[in-house]
Amino acid sequence: MLNGVRDQIGRSNFLIKLKSWEYWPFGIVQFPLFIYFAWLSLRARSLVFFSASNPGITMGGMFGESKFDVLQKIPPRYKPTTFLVNVPTTAEEVTTRMGETGLRFPVIVKPDLGERGFGVTKLSNLEQLQAYLSSQHFDFVVQEFVDKPMEFGVFYTRFPNQEHGRVTSVVMKEMLAVVGDGQSTLQELILRLDRAKLQWESLKAKYRNTLSTRVPAGQRIELVSIGNHCLGTKFLDGSYLITPDLHRSFNTISGQIPGFYFGRFDLRCNRIEDLYSGDVSIMELNGCGAEPAHIYHPGYSLRKAMGVLFRHWRNIFVIARENRRRGVAYTPIKEAMAHYKKFKASTTPLS
Repeated sequence: MLNGVRDQIGRSNFLIKLKSWEYWPFGIVQFPLFIYFAWLSLRARSLVFFSASNPGITMGGMFGESKFDVLQKIPPRYKPTTFLVNVPTTAEEVTTRMGETGLRFPVIVKPDLGERGFGVTKLSNLEQLQAYLSSQHFDFVVQEFVDKPMEFGVFYTRFPNQEHGRVTSVVMKEMLAVVGDGQSTLQELILRLDRAKLQWESLKAKYRNTLSTRVPAGQRIELVSIGNHCLGTKFLDGSYLITPDLHRSFNTISGQIPGFYFGRFDLRCNRIEDLYSGDVSIMELNGCGAEPAHIYHPGYSLRKAMGVLFRHWRNIFVIARENRRRGVAYTPIKEAMAHYKKFKASTTPLS
């Protein structure tokens, strides 16, 4: 009995998060960077110097940029079918647009202004679409569900005085899943896996009709199909995939995107080799607000991660300063605040 209590305490959500810094609150991990950011702002004489890092993206991609507008800058061959929905709207209007663009369920929907997986959902039928519409209050993107087995985040950096850039981070995404043993129910499998246990409240609702079902031995159930760290996806360091061929591949892609120097491509492909040939489906391009997500690899040290993040902000500063010298203006504070207020309003759930 004592061992059972000890195990229950040891696997409490609090201790699971405490033992792995990847789950710590954003402000704790980022606090040293706030000080560095203040120093860089003083040097740049602007609190929003980062807005010049990607002149082709609103606020450089830190906040307030339209996901749909950014995707429009990417050549069609690299991206799935996507369209923007302005609210208010109806399920009938959305499905009509889907038919016009050749989309069928399942589809991915996400806020046009959003971050960290907020509001990103896979919809499999009309009923789920209706439920989504009743719970949201923001313009959103409807996107083809890319049914390719491998998902990556590829971070690209190019300094304005250089003709070519480099891939500086690769993260491989392992979707949250459980594997049956022939004895355990779906609920037992979920609660046995720490990463899934942390998502219990949402998974409990999603799988409410099958939680008591015993899962056959060897059967894999993908619990979440969205490759987001906040939704339970495991991020794995793919730095070993960075080669001259990878640099060339993403120089070719990035060179076709006006005003882009620094950010992360979130994409899917059929095999690793496709990264080098450019045969990829880019679901999102995130600017300077994106992180080099390989740092969330389980066991990656906080000290090493902080070093990566300090270099990350140093690169933002150098790119923005060089663009400023080339005539790119920093966004005025009043305009930046307007973007921020709109962004926060769009990412605040309905009460």
